[in-house]
Amino acid sequence: MLNRRDLLKAAAVGGPAVLFPWDRAPGGARVSSLALSAAPATQAAPAAHAAPPRSEAKRSAARITPFEHAMPVPPVLNPVSRTDSSDLYRLRMADTQAEIVKGLLTTVRTFGGCFPGPTIRAVRGREVVVQQTNDLRVHTSVHLHGGQVHSRYDGLPMDLVQPGETREYRYPNEQVAASLWYHDHAHELEAENVYRGLAGAYLLSDPHESGLPLPNGEFDIPLLIRDARIETDGRLIYTDPYACPHMLVNGKERPYFQVAARKYRLRVFNVSPNRHVSLRLADGQPFTQIASDGGLLAAPVTLHELTLTGAERAEIVVDFARYPVGGSVVLENTAALESERTEVLRFDITRTAEDRSRIPDVLATLPPIPKATVHREFALTTFPDARINGRKYDPKRTDVRTTVGSSEIWTIRNHLTRPPAGVFHAPHSFHTHLVQFRVLDRDGVPVGPAEAGLKDTITVHPGESVRIAMTWGEYPGEYVYHCHHMVHSSHGQMGRIDVLPAGSKDSGRESGDAFADSSRSTGSSAAGASAAGAGRRRWRRRNRHHHHHAGHHRRHRGLR
Repeated sequence: MLNRRDLLKAAAVGGPAVLFPWDRAPGGARVSSLALSAAPATQAAPAAHAAPPRSEAKRSAARITPFEHAMPVPPVLNPVSRTDSSDLYRLRMADTQAEIVKGLLTTVRTFGGCFPGPTIRAVRGREVVVQQTNDLRVHTSVHLHGGQVHSRYDGLPMDLVQPGETREYRYPNEQVAASLWYHDHAHELEAENVYRGLAGAYLLSDPHESGLPLPNGEFDIPLLIRDARIETDGRLIYTDPYACPHMLVNGKERPYFQVAARKYRLRVFNVSPNRHVSLRLADGQPFTQIASDGGLLAAPVTLHELTLTGAERAEIVVDFARYPVGGSVVLENTAALESERTEVLRFDITRTAEDRSRIPDVLATLPPIPKATVHREFALTTFPDARINGRKYDPKRTDVRTTVGSSEIWTIRNHLTRPPAGVFHAPHSFHTHLVQFRVLDRDGVPVGPAEAGLKDTITVHPGESVRIAMTWGEYPGEYVYHCHHMVHSSHGQMGRIDVLPAGSKDSGRESGDAFADSSRSTGSSAAGASAAGAGRRRWRRRNRHHHHHAGHHRRHRGLR
């Protein structure tokens, strides 16, 4: 298995020039044209994000003094109205100023004026309706990551919410309890939009999970972890991850969090667009993993270190009762670059508290691994550019066709046979929309219990093959699969999958005609295809000059 710390050290020394094409920013600074996705030429960037003039080319990151900020807990969003079966929420995407580094104001893109976005708490079987209004100057598309939703509400890369528009998303929540998250998915902009703040937690509960004696209420805390680069003037610079020395938790640079001497349920999200994290308590004490991306594990797993690739989540229980009141323990990132600080978050034990919670020996009954009727193989390549099976994303091309209820095994291979010296993005973070899958093995070796639960995102290391098994359901329509290193998906490492209604004969094949031509017999599928087509038409109409100018724009825009 790839040694991440060695890889990141190499990135700090050599940089990824051996793999990625490079442009020059003002003053000679290197900028990876693969790592930075160009905004569409028709969308004017806010002045605060414009490339600095040549006289300002020498940049300097804001100072790093850990534990100056108290870590906030993102507020829980309240519905604006309720019915017997659903809750209605309204959010506005807009630029907001936030104090990320102590004493500096930074302009970020937010849901509801919150950085990160407010938490939505949902209940299985109760629909959530979110009306998203785009008050930004760039287009967006909101995806519920890990959600099983109709295609027209999935936030497909071309189903764009243009500036000034409002789009409604409906989430049925007919799946088991899990820590999901919502984020931007607009094609070629998703990496930057998420980096600038468009992400938030979506916590789904169900009667079984709620009935377990796990820590709850104020002792159930989401931790949204990500990297950033904040300049001394407060600007958030969108740049390569090895140039992002700031580590944020819930929107604050290396904060502290006051806890009681008792057990806490920590929902850990890696919302970095392009970075892995490997988290451990600095004193080496163990903690317990109870859930992965798609919900509870079958049984608790004791860990000393937790590694999450981009978009992966895990729920852990940490017992702070083993520390004295007045003591502290630091959560650190062992995958930090040698040039970076390892601290992520400090827990300060400030009080005692009653604790009746416990971790059951059995957490959940996982569904059986499906018997596959279809096997597919996917090769992820990064050189000379990001592709899957030799193709870049084309929303008009169907790459995979399947049917509702079809069980499949996918083999995903990272085409790099070894990590080139200095390459930060050598591992891939593979994600499928619509389904949760089960991980079977890595290079033929069955995975351990921490990876044996329901997943929607999986790391694939250089030269490695990972097999996953899933059953498609229950909504026919157009979806996508892609690398969730967002710089890769932004540059086309993504494919389209069309899920046909159950009983359709035209499945199990790759490539083919557009889904819209073969699915208009079902109302939900037709609506989804219609919405997708309208989004693509708007995208082509409003951005028809982008592809002609994109290369020129990337070469001359510098660091924004």
